[in-house]
Amino acid sequence: MEIQGIVEDIIYRNESNGYTVGKLYTSEGSITFVGQVPYIQTDQAVLLKGEWIYHNKFGEQFQFQSMETIMPTTTKGIENYLGSGLIPHIGPKTAKRIVDKFGEKSLDIIQYYPERLLEIEGIGKKKLKVIMESFDEQREVREVMVALQEFNISPNQSMKIYREYGNDTLKVIRENPYRIAEDIHGMGFRTADEIAEKVGLEKSSPHRLQAGLKYVLTRAAGEGHCYLPEDELLEKAAGLLQVGKDNLDDSLTALVLGKSFHLVQSGDEKIVYHMPYHMAENSVAKALVELSLVEQDEIVGDVEKALDNFEREQDFTFGSKQREAVKSVLDNGVTVITGGPGTGKTTIINAIIALMEAEGKEILLAAPTGRAAKRITETTGREARTIHRLLEISYQDESLQFNKNEEEPLNADVVIVDEMSMVDILLMNQLLKAIKPETRLVLVGDVDQLPSVGAGNVLRDIIDSGVIKVVRLDEIFRQGEESMIIVNAHLVNRGEKPLLNERDKDFFFVYKDTGAEVRDTIVQLCLQRLPDFYGLDPIRDIQVLSPMRKGDTGVAALNKALQEAINPPSKKKNEKSMGEELFREGDKVMQIKNNYKAAWTINRGGITVDEGEGVFNGDFGYVEHIDNDEGTITVIFDDDREVEYSFNQLDELRLAYATTIHKSQGSEFPCVVIPVFSGPPMLLTRNLLYTAITRARDLVVLVGHHRYLNQMIRNNLITERHSSLDNKIREYLHLLLKMESEGGTFID
Repeated sequence: MEIQGIVEDIIYRNESNGYTVGKLYTSEGSITFVGQVPYIQTDQAVLLKGEWIYHNKFGEQFQFQSMETIMPTTTKGIENYLGSGLIPHIGPKTAKRIVDKFGEKSLDIIQYYPERLLEIEGIGKKKLKVIMESFDEQREVREVMVALQEFNISPNQSMKIYREYGNDTLKVIRENPYRIAEDIHGMGFRTADEIAEKVGLEKSSPHRLQAGLKYVLTRAAGEGHCYLPEDELLEKAAGLLQVGKDNLDDSLTALVLGKSFHLVQSGDEKIVYHMPYHMAENSVAKALVELSLVEQDEIVGDVEKALDNFEREQDFTFGSKQREAVKSVLDNGVTVITGGPGTGKTTIINAIIALMEAEGKEILLAAPTGRAAKRITETTGREARTIHRLLEISYQDESLQFNKNEEEPLNADVVIVDEMSMVDILLMNQLLKAIKPETRLVLVGDVDQLPSVGAGNVLRDIIDSGVIKVVRLDEIFRQGEESMIIVNAHLVNRGEKPLLNERDKDFFFVYKDTGAEVRDTIVQLCLQRLPDFYGLDPIRDIQVLSPMRKGDTGVAALNKALQEAINPPSKKKNEKSMGEELFREGDKVMQIKNNYKAAWTINRGGITVDEGEGVFNGDFGYVEHIDNDEGTITVIFDDDREVEYSFNQLDELRLAYATTIHKSQGSEFPCVVIPVFSGPPMLLTRNLLYTAITRARDLVVLVGHHRYLNQMIRNNLITERHSSLDNKIREYLHLLLKMESEGGTFID
């Protein structure tokens, strides 16, 4: 049956799957409708296709299988349609201005003469461009959404697919639906497999078998692996696809011949790389070895005297390892400096800067995250940038570009990178491409921290190669001994129990019996006790770090409770729901995926002083403004970048009053609160606790049960990562030395 009418009211709506219950005004009166729809607003004209059903509690309802929006023709209908929030930058007020100006011709004006919208107050050229693109998209997306309903794809998933493929969506779905598992964040192989079954693709289709192999290897990269042993890859793919391992041989061969995979013998086993990771490891190994072999120019000044002067100016004395670290940078093309908290890494960076600047050297400072870069800037007094910004990342012609590279290298004599444990193999590859052969590269980090979120074990592999100069800092200095945070971090790292609740110190344990008590105590600590006693800002100074996402002490439950307590609903604060997430002005949030296209500006006194593109996984920010009329949320990130999100981009943000310990890497907070309670053994580990403790600058509070604290300290489980950078560094050095002995050249 088909029923046409005007949406009177939305009674219920599930934002995550689009299930909607509403009232429809028809020529024969009002009816109740139910079904899934990507988006719908009151006062919209729609055509429903479906059937009547009878609900025991709610009576007769019209259950629709599809809903099509009909363009309104009356001025009231047009105003309601434009003001519904479907089109960014047009809310109810702007919609009224448009209709007041153009009347029943408003939609024709937008479609055929959009430049006339510049006559409307509040619409400039920048907003006009977004409005035009969105209006065209709305027309196209309706057609695609209707077609995707036959595959039982949820509205949220439909929008993700449409954003990726646009008008080619249906073509992709019908020809090779497995592409969505590769191309779209959050869309897995199983979703693609369900669609493929509805499209009628055979279970033995090469598209399916190859997609299964790619999915397993891609998922392995998401877990940190650069490759998988062939047997492990085939076994996991066979289980996923429900086929025999032998059925996958031809598909694996096709992927290798097609240069998607790289198969290589490693010792007694064969291993399989996704090609980008194989090429990145090779390139990084080659660059590091060649940089390390460059004979550095001599330092003119008296180094020992310069270091003595630095000691007098800073009123401290170098340890032997610290002095060695600084001098190593002078003699080596690549130097790794590693050590835990309080071992003097920042002092060494400052000494290197002072020494090199005295020699007239150009120095660049970088770190993987905005917070880490900001911290280096604060401790050195020199500008530090994220590696992405240092490499001038941009998004051009639908592809990612690093504008600093082999052809346009960084103009620097020394490049210092802090928090190296966070750098994955792909980012390291891009960085090294931009380093000139004569540049000194200094890599600083704590090898005992959690490894990078992305694939690879770069810092540890470089150290383990035995080829690159490494200085290990193992002495805690006097200023560190006064901090129980530093003392306890080292105790935990050695597998020993921390010293708790020392009088007038900075490391405390609050005992609680149940998960609910832990959660409620954390809320009270953040809301009142810590701010009152230490003068901390509950949103900006205190960070809750949990090992897990679920449960009473998981990130999801903690964020909900902390938001309700610290930033409760207010008539003065706008808010917006997205799925299970509710955003409110003033909230602390985090970007959870790399968005290389996101435009940002840095504003000072109402003037834009810098602008660019790119917001990255793990960036912290604060909700500055929610504009329900324009359909946008403005977020100010820690490094003062201002980013405007449309409502359909909110799946990129999460509340961040609490976050996982993994997501906190590279960040430092005045105060860290850590729930220590029951959870999966793989998450209750020593290096996870160590990483959480070392994120705190001034204060650590553990809340939970001694049993689980002891369990974490005993559990030294470190998940092995499949990477071969250490081997490749050694192999490339051996190759160069062999070539030299045979009268060859270092140039390959």
